Amino acid sequence: MSVISRPRAVSGRVFANGGDPTKNMLVEVKSAFDDFKTNTVKNFQTAIDDINAKISAQGMGGGGIIENASPDPEYSRLYAGFMRHGKNENELREANASGQRSHIQAAMSAGSGGDGGYLAPTEWDRKVNKALAVISPMRRISNVVATGVRAYSTLWNTAAWGSGWVGETASRPQTSSATLAPVTFDNGEIYAMPAVTQQLLDDAQFNIEDWLSSEVDDVFAKQEGIAFIAGDGVNKPRGLLTYVAGGASDGRHPGGNLTIVPMGHATALQADGLITFTYSLSAPYRQGASWLMNSTTAGKIRTMKDGQGNYLWKESYVLAQPSTLLGYPVEIDENMPDVAADTLPIAFGNFKLGYTVNDRHGIRILRDPYTAKPYVLFYVTKRVGGGVSDPNAIRLLKMAV
Repeated sequence: MSVISRPRAVSGRVFANGGDPTKNMLVEVKSAFDDFKTNTVKNFQTAIDDINAKISAQGMGGGGIIENASPDPEYSRLYAGFMRHGKNENELREANASGQRSHIQAAMSAGSGGDGGYLAPTEWDRKVNKALAVISPMRRISNVVATGVRAYSTLWNTAAWGSGWVGETASRPQTSSATLAPVTFDNGEIYAMPAVTQQLLDDAQFNIEDWLSSEVDDVFAKQEGIAFIAGDGVNKPRGLLTYVAGGASDGRHPGGNLTIVPMGHATALQADGLITFTYSLSAPYRQGASWLMNSTTAGKIRTMKDGQGNYLWKESYVLAQPSTLLGYPVEIDENMPDVAADTLPIAFGNFKLGYTVNDRHGIRILRDPYTAKPYVLFYVTKRVGGGVSDPNAIRLLKMAV
């Protein structure tokens, strides 16, 4: 009986009987490996895209700038109509009630169900937050955390985990354990109330989004800046300079207060003192560290020289790059005190590790066309908190009494 030779399939490839089995196997292995590489890369990219989408949806940001979820044109259209003419309120209520606006959380104010206080669309909120990050030095250089609850909490390790060296067969006795303590950043409410005429709102060429963001960003940035430096924590952030003995946040952090380094002179800054001040911060924190001072203090340091006549201050000639002092960038914050007896005019450290800003998501806007006719008032509020997250990351320079 004659046997008819039929082709057989190997991983999608056809080989005739009688072919070299080794070659056929190599072809099959190569084909399987190519499929593996293609699917692995594809699945990996899909996973990365999914993670990025989730991060964006949750409104997580970096570098001090809060990014919200993707804009919703329909919600923005309804909101613009409500802002201009007081229309679309029922549609805004329905959008929230149906769950379609969960990532924006459009809702009435907590205290009253009929006051018309809605959260701004994401693109409006983002524009204000970006402007704040540019204006406010502390917001820009600190760690910014966006939350959906009133307060943000983290844990502080109050003691090191125990450890030790042992031989190959030696017993392993139990080591000491660290103690974890909570660190909470409550937030307060900041507000502005710009006014505009109804006729201007009726003008189709009037961009209410740009107008509102430009009206509130300076006000918010000014109030935030003061609180981030000197806030007492009562309905506002806890300021950097309050984490000292006798300050409003004295003993607030389980890791202790900020370390104060004396200058040794009441009114004059000295080059040797600045160098000592720099190295009072441990090496791990000096990576990514920067100076924080006001313009008057910077002007005094600008003229200081070392023993060879070289300026300590290095002016930057690169756009958007800060000047440097002893190799570290200088941030100017006018809320820092001037150089005077018994003051804290300069801070130095890694502010990303040392200070946290807690943004409660959403800028809430209440439209009021009745109180100041013919003007329409826009009561704009935002909840912001802040405080020291790691007291080891920042040093304060103190002038003598």
